[in-house]
Amino acid sequence: MTVHANQSPRTAALTDPGYQAFLALRLGFGVLPILFGLDKFAHVLTNDWTRYLSDFANDLIPGDAHAAMNLVGIIEIIAGIAVLVYPRLGAPLVAAWLAGIIINLLAVGGYADIALRDFGLMAAALVLTRLAWAYPTALPHRP
Repeated sequence: MTVHANQSPRTAALTDPGYQAFLALRLGFGVLPILFGLDKFAHVLTNDWTRYLSDFANDLIPGDAHAAMNLVGIIEIIAGIAVLVYPRLGAPLVAAWLAGIIINLLAVGGYADIALRDFGLMAAALVLTRLAWAYPTALPHRP
């Protein structure tokens, strides 16, 4: 069922596969950016996040590369919270953020594989954006 501008969003039901996809993507794009953002401070996933920062991006952000990655972490945490709280705004924010990451990784060089993976994630974030407009964010009802 397509939702047009003059129609109201679909009534959510946990048995609806589209709504299940919406919930899975919302949870994933909510929690994972928060975890990546926190790791900019904890350094569990990698010891040196700055190696993923291109020179041109580093020049745009005030401070040194470490401070830049801390700022990146804060933005990722905010984006994840936005997806969880208001996915209609948060999902396109994450998609745009991933586009920036892709450009940055290609500028660094040597990370085309990660950039390609992030392109797939960006596509999924755009799908979440569409689903966020198709389904209400309230709790679903039981059929």
